[in-house]
Amino acid sequence: MPPAMSQLENSLPLAVLDFVGIEYGESAADSVAGAVRIAQALEGAGYRRYWVSEHHNMQSLACTAPELLTAHVGAHTQRIRVGAAGIMLPNHTSLKVAETFRTLLAMYPGRIDLALGRAPGTDQLTAHVLRRGARTDPAAEFPGQVAELLAFLGDGFPASHPYARLVAAPVVPERPELFVLGSSQYGPRFAAVNGLSAVFAHHMSPEIAFEALRGYRRDFSPREAGDEPYSAMSVLAFASDDDDAVLEFEAAWALTMQSIRRGDREPLRPEQVLDFARSAEFRGGRRDDGRMVTGAPKAVAERLLEMRQRAQADEIVVVTPSLDRDRRIASFTALADAWRAVA
Repeated sequence: MPPAMSQLENSLPLAVLDFVGIEYGESAADSVAGAVRIAQALEGAGYRRYWVSEHHNMQSLACTAPELLTAHVGAHTQRIRVGAAGIMLPNHTSLKVAETFRTLLAMYPGRIDLALGRAPGTDQLTAHVLRRGARTDPAAEFPGQVAELLAFLGDGFPASHPYARLVAAPVVPERPELFVLGSSQYGPRFAAVNGLSAVFAHHMSPEIAFEALRGYRRDFSPREAGDEPYSAMSVLAFASDDDDAVLEFEAAWALTMQSIRRGDREPLRPEQVLDFARSAEFRGGRRDDGRMVTGAPKAVAERLLEMRQRAQADEIVVVTPSLDRDRRIASFTALADAWRAVA
């Protein structure tokens, strides 16, 4: 369940999901340093969380090890919650995830989040290698993996269970704040039935996001007395008074989607984005399809607040993939200021 109310009240109901992109011409080390810079800016702006994703076999991303990034960012921040959104559970063993996140809690008490996904976060060949060739059905095995993880994190196993004598060390007096990720109806339904917090990827499935999160809140079944539903929705968003910057963000996302469909995992070149943003093809095809929220900070904040209310969500998770990290930081800061002004 959510952290203590005093901590919630001292932060905005905003988070950022970072893919830790490697910009064209920079090194992976530059990208990791940039992730720290973003997290520090978010902390200064009052954001509640900074999350990193898990993706593999992508030369344009540096987020193959979100647990290590979480530790690194945690060391360079003081208050903001940090974590993974998510750990793709089929790629890992539940015991190892429990050990890793208990270690993170020992390092940064009260600040660690763990969002769980059942997708591979990569292509099928890479998933096959990550799972050491094991033939698995993630959809069928995910519930059992989550149950094991919860047991290792403190729920415990029945005395007759073969794992009952195992300990996920180090033993700490808390568990990470747990979420279940979803981009289909499955994730929020699973979270509701099992009394867990939910995050829905509007940036992947905007057509069902609001219904899915409202259904989560309606169908929530507490795991323990006093538990209440808690949800977040991730939204593609970019806030700027610079119209060219807005156009280039939208163009970069469109090109990124084209690259993914082609299987191209290289970073985009800045000139690619500029040329496409200026093209008649892009400008003529621009339309508000509800997938992303862009524009002046006040307008973006108002739209996100309306979306949050419509989804009956507790938080908005901002997703801002872009080639220009300084623009992203400026967008996050401007959005926080605008949110305070209009909320």
